[in-house]
Amino acid sequence: MLSSLLTSVKNSPVPLSRVISGAAAVIIGASLLAPSIAQAQQQEQHSEQVTRQLSQANGMQHEQLSVYDSIVRDRLQSEAETTLSGAQATVAAYQSKADASAAKTAIAGLSNFTRLDDSKLRSSIDATQAASDKLAAAAAEADRRAAAAAAAAAAAAQAAAAAQQNANTPDAAKATAAAIASSQYGWGSDQFQCLQQLWQRESQWNYQAMNPGSGATGIPQALPGSKMAAFGTDWATNATTQIKWGLDYIARGYGTPCGAWGHSESYNWY
Repeated sequence: MLSSLLTSVKNSPVPLSRVISGAAAVIIGASLLAPSIAQAQQQEQHSEQVTRQLSQANGMQHEQLSVYDSIVRDRLQSEAETTLSGAQATVAAYQSKADASAAKTAIAGLSNFTRLDDSKLRSSIDATQAASDKLAAAAAEADRRAAAAAAAAAAAAQAAAAAQQNANTPDAAKATAAAIASSQYGWGSDQFQCLQQLWQRESQWNYQAMNPGSGATGIPQALPGSKMAAFGTDWATNATTQIKWGLDYIARGYGTPCGAWGHSESYNWY
């Protein structure tokens, strides 16, 4: 091949000096271009390597990148279905305890989730979950308040029962009778002394007293005991109700407690 090249040079009409100069220029140009070509090849290889690393870092191969959007959409729609079902159950359970209008509005907005783009769907899911959580919290607060009110009512009823029980003792009944006799009838201590002796004989100031023979009932021994209902339906359990009836009965029948006591002394009843 070299001999053929030499022959071509000898037979060429171009002067030898120009051939040599051209060859030198080609050699110099090639030496200058070689580094640039190598550098471009290295940059291309580096870009391919970076692309592979990014794909691996995202947990998917290059061929999987095209289906990423579909995966995200499927997950969003699955979350939307779960959120929608949970919110509907929350409304059904708690709408009688708290205002569920906000949750219902959010549910309505999420119901057509298949028509929403990813961004709007994400916002609708979050809004529905927040409204559902708020409704559940409001219902829990309503339950807490109801429980507190029930506990307070029970405590008040217990306190009232205890107070009533204290008011039904003989000493408390005597104090009540003395106060009513003075304030409503104007009777003094002398009349109360007669009253005290009269009802001590009849019932020993026991609001639960009952005469087994006649059926007379309570502190004043009303016959029948149901007569005392004119002063309160609690006549069987409330000493004050019995006292009010008994004082009225004495005032109408005998004028004063001493009048009733005198009759009892004579006939053993009044």
